[in-house]
Amino acid sequence: MKNILLVTLILLFETSFTQTFDVETIVQSGSNESRINLVILSDGYQINELPQFITDATAFSNYFFSRSPYKEYKNYFNVHAVKVPSNQSGANHPGTASDVSEPVHPVLSVDNYFGSRFDAYGIHRLLVANSSTINTVLANNFPSYDLVLVLVNSSYYGGSGGQFAVSSTNANANKIALHEIGHAFVRLIDEYYAGDVYAREGINMTQTTNPLTVRWKNWIGQNNIGIYQHCCGGNSASWYRPHQNCMMRYLNAPFCSVCIEATIEKIHAITSPIISYVPLNTGSIDIASGMDFTVTLIEPIPNSLDVEWKLNGTVINNGNSTVTISSNDLAVGNNSLQVTIIDATSYLQVDNHENIHVNSILWNINSSTLSIDDILKNSLNIELIPNPTQNILSVKLTNKENYLLEISDISGKQLITKNVTQHVTPIQVDLNKLSSGTYIVKFNFKNGLIITRKIIKN
Repeated sequence: MKNILLVTLILLFETSFTQTFDVETIVQSGSNESRINLVILSDGYQINELPQFITDATAFSNYFFSRSPYKEYKNYFNVHAVKVPSNQSGANHPGTASDVSEPVHPVLSVDNYFGSRFDAYGIHRLLVANSSTINTVLANNFPSYDLVLVLVNSSYYGGSGGQFAVSSTNANANKIALHEIGHAFVRLIDEYYAGDVYAREGINMTQTTNPLTVRWKNWIGQNNIGIYQHCCGGNSASWYRPHQNCMMRYLNAPFCSVCIEATIEKIHAITSPIISYVPLNTGSIDIASGMDFTVTLIEPIPNSLDVEWKLNGTVINNGNSTVTISSNDLAVGNNSLQVTIIDATSYLQVDNHENIHVNSILWNINSSTLSIDDILKNSLNIELIPNPTQNILSVKLTNKENYLLEISDISGKQLITKNVTQHVTPIQVDLNKLSSGTYIVKFNFKNGLIITRKIIKN
């Protein structure tokens, strides 16, 4: 989840620039290992201005968690501010932009730490910072970052969102920073037409006009999501966005449903809702009078997590974070107790969402020896594409373990089996011989983990 490998390599090659700075925590929802760490760096703040930097960083943090979907997923984030002093205040402005009549504000040469400057690539408002210097500071001060924002102490409007988000402290700073985080964190594209060089297929930009196949097809007709043409002639006319009034187009607007969904999927991709579980260890257990099995979760606000417990493949509990198992519940010999957590938020309308970002804990319990023989924690990304399907089903898993894939009808009759030992992605399953209907796909892993999903054959 973390970027430790990257910053470790940077640290090895740039030890001559090693410098540490004070780190102040603004929000601590949980351990840095289990949360998404937003790290805010200061640039263009002199040492006596660093208290103002903390004020600015705190103001952004408060704003960040007031906007959907970050307010619903606040519990998934920590926020840390690294107080990096500059020799001079402000940002560089060379006055070289080609999109305005320069200078639109005074030409400045500033001795700031990260080299933040306006006029990047000839665009006046494109405010960028030195990525190499940022990487070095992160390596030496907060290597377990997930998301980085550089706040630049300048009252002039500017920002950017490449590898790192950058924003000035203009009156619109919080909105600028949130927009740029949309780029840097989620890889969202501007929903205004930024120019031909920036036009590409992406989460919220496409040349597809068919509502049945467009990337955001599941949202069409809801919350004003449609297929809207970019203006204004030329190449822009061949590109489309999902909404007319999204944060990725206008700063005063909220994120549209397509961008909210993409943000939540990004959160799911880099962190697990499972913080801890009990029991933690294998070995002897005493379940004569009942033993509690528990998962501790990071809950969205409001809580949208579905929790399902299965004993030997049969559902025994839904919705609770704890179940009690006694010796009377167990079959003779080996037993499997599995808890699976899926986010059922209405903000997501992803095809097969129940098949991806699966988080589970599996306890293998031996009733004969009264012991837990194995515990497996999995964060599986399972995709069944397409679903509904016709003749060929593509199966993609992040898990590289061998497994047995079984496809059965709803009565339980087994129709297709496939031993998967060659982990080519995706695995192709031929469904030509199946008639139209609903089927169950079961993944049987050698460690006892069982995942089942539904598919529809047209």
